[in-house]
Amino acid sequence: MSVNQLIFRNLKKNLKNYYLYVFALIFSVALYFAFVTLQYDPAMNEAKDSIKGAAALRSASILLVAIVSIFLLYANNIFIKRRSKEIGLFQLIGMTKARIFTILSMENFILYFSSMAVGIFIGFSVSRLIIMILFKMTKVDAIARLHFSSQAFYQTLIVFIILYLLIMMMNYLFIKRQSILSLFRVVSSTEEKVKKISVWEILIGIIGLIAIISGYYVSSKLFSGDYTTMTELFLAMMYILGSVIIGTYLFYKGSVSFIFNMVRKKKDGYLTINQVLSMSSIMFRMRSNALLLTVITTVSALAIGLLSLSYISYYSAEKMAENQTAGDFAITNKDDAAKFKKALKAERIDFTEKRIEVLQVSANLKDIWDTNLEGIMVDPQAMPLPMVSERDINNIDVPADETVFTGYNDLLQKFMSLKDTGKVELKGQNETIPLRYLGLRKEFVVSGYFTNGGKPIAIVDESVFERLKKDVNPEIQKKTSLFIGITLKNEGQLEKAHQIYKNLAFDQNDLYSSRLEISNKQKKTMGLIMFIVGFLGLTFLITSGCILYFKQMGESEEEKPNYTILRKLGFTEGDLLRGIQAKQLFNFGIPLVVGLLHSYFAVQSGWFIFGTEVWTPMILVMVFYTALYSIFGFLSVVYYKKVIKAAL
Repeated sequence: MSVNQLIFRNLKKNLKNYYLYVFALIFSVALYFAFVTLQYDPAMNEAKDSIKGAAALRSASILLVAIVSIFLLYANNIFIKRRSKEIGLFQLIGMTKARIFTILSMENFILYFSSMAVGIFIGFSVSRLIIMILFKMTKVDAIARLHFSSQAFYQTLIVFIILYLLIMMMNYLFIKRQSILSLFRVVSSTEEKVKKISVWEILIGIIGLIAIISGYYVSSKLFSGDYTTMTELFLAMMYILGSVIIGTYLFYKGSVSFIFNMVRKKKDGYLTINQVLSMSSIMFRMRSNALLLTVITTVSALAIGLLSLSYISYYSAEKMAENQTAGDFAITNKDDAAKFKKALKAERIDFTEKRIEVLQVSANLKDIWDTNLEGIMVDPQAMPLPMVSERDINNIDVPADETVFTGYNDLLQKFMSLKDTGKVELKGQNETIPLRYLGLRKEFVVSGYFTNGGKPIAIVDESVFERLKKDVNPEIQKKTSLFIGITLKNEGQLEKAHQIYKNLAFDQNDLYSSRLEISNKQKKTMGLIMFIVGFLGLTFLITSGCILYFKQMGESEEEKPNYTILRKLGFTEGDLLRGIQAKQLFNFGIPLVVGLLHSYFAVQSGWFIFGTEVWTPMILVMVFYTALYSIFGFLSVVYYKKVIKAAL
């Protein structure tokens, strides 16, 4: 057989067994080329005034290179080790190491650059779709066109040629360092074969579980008021990060074996064929893969968490904008409000109007102040607070000696929380009025302009309001004390009304606000973050899923003699397949569940910083990630099915 025939025979064999590696390589090249194309796309220049698109995508492309590089180098490491016996046979028939390296290099060259060419073509084909998605998510009004960038092509070529050279260097060092005997033992030496669980491993397992649980507990108390300084808060965050990551490593190193061993002992060693094929294998293989699984779990949790938080902010944009304007539009000038209303009526847009007079008072909240966090530059005994009269608020009646607060920002509530009851004092320039505090309502009744960064609004009796109105402190008053809120009766006319608002140049006045404008601005920022995190997360999902799949391929080949024995003993393909399905459920399910738990507690500890809605965005992200991740588990079961069929 000639060298060329040998190369093409091996290529055909490798494509059959490692088609997912080729797919992941094509996917990585396509995604990177599409990302780089966006940086040089003329349409991005039209949008750069509204979003920092090019700079953000450039940063994302660097992270993308890091993810793809680690994956390709690791996958190649698995790839070359699986071929160690083949390399050993080549040496036995008289081939030199240099000749073997040349053959492998030619195979890799054809496979690698063919995949790269396909990837660039696919990346170019989908680049217009990707930029359309980006513009849709970020509310950018620009036209997306199919554009081939020579700069993006050369940049992609340079990056992946460097990666190819690194892969070749790894292969050269591997072949050079291995003897013929060691090549035949590479695969078997990579997996741990110890069957006995020591006391030390049991202790490691218990410590791992305790570390993870303690990290979860501290994260749940992060903003509960237990930490009184910013230093303590920072140290708590570092503890959470360290305990969860170390705990995850120890969990794979000992906890999984410990838990499954307890289950096995409970059954007195009498296991079904399904339990033998699932639990027994996982108990010992997860130890040797502890570091890899820790990295996959941690990065998965990071991707899910960041995507959840960005989607929370994106999903909450409209609600937060509504709270910020207390309606569809907020105006603080009577004449401008009259112009706007006249224009709305001319276009037959029905609306309701709400006028509220808002005064600023100095409030002594020391008695209801429930915050121990130091470093906050706020004096609870002299806090500027907006105040409105009960006559301007629907469905509320406040006695003359009492007050109700409303519209407190969720984020500020975590850092500057208030008690449910107590005494407060509202101060004018000379007069101080003591009142009994009755609690906090959720409604936002005036625009964010009056609330001094999200502070609550005090609702008082009309007599109290009039007394303080005569004694206002001019130094703390806003430019205007009039809030005019306009809410449309038909939500479908909001775009049309907003265009009228822009035509009147009200969007240039920082005292006014439009719900749609605020919402779109937040969606532009968070949409870009979602776009980047989503695609980076998808890249990591594909690459990590492929790595786990490669590991399962290797395990299936090693366990093939066991399946032959079991088939000869009378077990059917269905019996073995059910055990394999349970095994893959654990192999892919355990890292997924642990990653989901990590991201859940991370999101729960600080979601309120990003928005007002948590459950729907978080659940949607987790379900989507789980569905995509499950595909690799399904593919591994399909591969095992082929191995089981070939066992006899």
